[in-house]
Amino acid sequence: MAASDTPVLILNAPLVANRLGYPDLSGLDLLELFAFVHPARFCVPTPRGLAQALEIEQPAADEDVPAFLQTAAGALIGACEDPEWFEREGAWSALQSLERLRWPWAQVIKPHIARPEKAEKWLFATLPEWEERPERGSPRQVELPEEDVLQQLDHLTGEKAERREGQRTYAADTARIFAPRNKQEVPHFALAQAGTGIGKTLGYLAPASLWAAASGGTVWVSTFTKNLQRQLRSESRRAWPVKRPDGTPPVVVRKGRENYLCLLNLEDALQGGFAGRPAILAHLVARWAAFTRDGDMIGGDLPGWLGTLFRKRGIVALTDQRGECIYAGCPHYRKCFIERSGRDSAQADLVIANHALVMVNAARGRDHAQRPTRLIFDEGHHVFEAADSTFAATLSGQEAIELRRWITGPERKNRGRRRGLAARLADVASYDDAGGEAIEDACEAGAALPSEGWLQRLSEGDPLGPIEALLFAVRAATYARDESGGQEAGYGIETEASGLPGGVIEAAGSAAEALSAIRTPLVRLAGRLEAIIADPPDWLDGQGRARIEGARFSLQWRVDLIAAWEALLARLGGPADPEFVDWFAVDRSDAREFDVAIHRRWLDPMKPFSKVVLEPAHGVMLTSATLTDRIGVDLTGSAAGDPWEAALHRSGAAHIESQPLLSAAQSPFDYASRAEVLIVTDVKKGDLPGLAGAYARLIEASEGGVLGLFTAIRRMRAVHGRIADRLAREGLPIYAQHVDPIDTGTLVDIFRDDPHASLLGTDALRDGVDVPGRSLRCVVLEAVPWPRPDILHKARRAASESGSQYDDRIIRARLAQAFGRLIRNKDDHGHFVVLSSAFPSRLLSAFPDGTAIHRVTLDEALGRVRSGEIGEKPNGDHETAGKASAEPPDMFP
Repeated sequence: MAASDTPVLILNAPLVANRLGYPDLSGLDLLELFAFVHPARFCVPTPRGLAQALEIEQPAADEDVPAFLQTAAGALIGACEDPEWFEREGAWSALQSLERLRWPWAQVIKPHIARPEKAEKWLFATLPEWEERPERGSPRQVELPEEDVLQQLDHLTGEKAERREGQRTYAADTARIFAPRNKQEVPHFALAQAGTGIGKTLGYLAPASLWAAASGGTVWVSTFTKNLQRQLRSESRRAWPVKRPDGTPPVVVRKGRENYLCLLNLEDALQGGFAGRPAILAHLVARWAAFTRDGDMIGGDLPGWLGTLFRKRGIVALTDQRGECIYAGCPHYRKCFIERSGRDSAQADLVIANHALVMVNAARGRDHAQRPTRLIFDEGHHVFEAADSTFAATLSGQEAIELRRWITGPERKNRGRRRGLAARLADVASYDDAGGEAIEDACEAGAALPSEGWLQRLSEGDPLGPIEALLFAVRAATYARDESGGQEAGYGIETEASGLPGGVIEAAGSAAEALSAIRTPLVRLAGRLEAIIADPPDWLDGQGRARIEGARFSLQWRVDLIAAWEALLARLGGPADPEFVDWFAVDRSDAREFDVAIHRRWLDPMKPFSKVVLEPAHGVMLTSATLTDRIGVDLTGSAAGDPWEAALHRSGAAHIESQPLLSAAQSPFDYASRAEVLIVTDVKKGDLPGLAGAYARLIEASEGGVLGLFTAIRRMRAVHGRIADRLAREGLPIYAQHVDPIDTGTLVDIFRDDPHASLLGTDALRDGVDVPGRSLRCVVLEAVPWPRPDILHKARRAASESGSQYDDRIIRARLAQAFGRLIRNKDDHGHFVVLSSAFPSRLLSAFPDGTAIHRVTLDEALGRVRSGEIGEKPNGDHETAGKASAEPPDMFP
């Protein structure tokens, strides 16, 4: 009541409100003030993190935090009066706008920010413009002598660094992918396993930097997580300077368009497109835009917590989510962060990207001359999943309504500008009659796509138009055929797209005709744009040409999308295609529907991956600490199979002629003395109170520093709800994905910064999380991570020759990735706890050789965690990773 009635100093208002159960809490949030005073500066959003960022004394205990908040507020306000305040430019003007918006801090800091002698420029006038540069020539064909590679590695690691033979072998093997290609469409291909602690980042940056300097070419390194992208950017400073003498960056981070600030959307928001709290967010983002390194809003230098302070999708609205960019037609085109990133990457020595972007660019690339020829996929064990998603086709209500908005523009005539096809290409329509007719026809045909309120109409049995009629039939068939029990539990449901009733097939035919009617004018329009480029009118200048080229690219993307949907619908009712898996789904969360979809996936997504990504490349490497399958040994003591079999299948190697180089470097860490696995045998499956009690007691025994991994969001929320208050009273803060209103990256930052904090999460925290030191000393797995037996999984399992071993490989990989969070450097130590007695011994080989494994009661586990005891139990009752197992394989769970 006090917090709701009186404006108070708060740190992270949404989190405090969430824990008080008062969602409308407001006040003077110090994070908002920090974002204004120090835009584009990193800060962990906790008292400890704020103190470190401001270089002031940290609060010693919770009771010291209120006084600390006043001290921190004083330090931030004092910075505004400091003559050396680096971020002063634009602050006074921004404050005037924020005062009109009744930002709570405006009246507090207004007396401390002096009016500048000269009027401050509008943000969009201060941003630098990018310059056109000549195309970079093709890379020279060079060989990398091994001694040169090792010498470069020594240079990057430093003269006093410990020489690691595993890293040196790894670097020499990596260098082989940079050799000149011997045959067209046959790249040099390598699969490189590099155990934790090998130093694989510098291991591949050494030959990469050497090749880039000698050949004048560009190396692309692709990651799966944003955390590794940040780490790579930092490590690359050892090989390249921040800027070249001509001012260009030799290292560029590339992401999808939806990650970058759209200046046109920002201008729209600042001029009335946003109101209330979102408008305040827009002005704080404008402050950041003046100081940002590259305009990256998702995982870049915009604080990850900023968007969550405002509770709505404000950050998303300031990016280009729907591909509505008007390119050179935008008044900010010459200052666009996205365009600058693309041009910088064309001149870079190293481009740090992600798996999805690399694959999408290869499939839809606008400029084949800039297609990377040397690729390193770090976190290579995720390439299969990334390809599976990239080369999928999904006709859903959400996808279809996005296409409608791209064609016709927003349906509601509210704030903001219409950005439909007609608005984006108005000058083309006025110049070219045929092009104008194609735009009109596309907009008219686009009305057949779902519109707002489509989900409600489906549930009421009143679909509007042929696409909604199809989705209604798909929804009805999915509910009728569901046998999973998911309806009652509130989960999503699905059914195979075979043996369909006549009503679904008839609806599919009508929907396919409607889609064809949309695709045809879009193809005509693309032809007219090509004709304008070929025979340009007098008014078509360089920027106009660039805009039309961009429109052609965007059009082709949508034409390909619609064609994929048509192919998907043509399959319904016909013979099954052995290359694909098709199914219907109703996506639900807590019994609330949010989408209806028809899915098509490749049975083996590495087929299109090898065709689109591998064959055009000259050298490719997939690397990871968990690339191979730790299959263990059989009863005779021999290897139970080929550890490379799964990696070869999931890399695309089987679909190219090249024989891959297989390289393995074992981790130098002494797992036997620094880590152990505890399998708790007396926590019953389905006993939620018992599960919650086990987590609470383990966190108390470890005094925090616990990463809790769950296989279901619902169980994680239930456990968090039962233990959070109990732990908080013990001074052990606990955070959780899908519970706390904080993005995942910031949650990890908070966890890393506080050795007494614990973090609960799901798959996103199982790998890609790097928390060395005491902050992570215990990983607790709620259950064996069995694969979900959905339609796609069952189809791939049936197609594999290994049967139940197919599931075991997946589980072992997940266990290895989860265990890999525990030991990140040679001084780390801790426990890996599994709260499941149903843990088959054949899966124990997932853990590093020599790691002690004990099946214990919860009380015994608590004692070992509390004492920090690691290794063999006094009674010798233990197993060891890699040990043979005589037990038969389980049935599919």
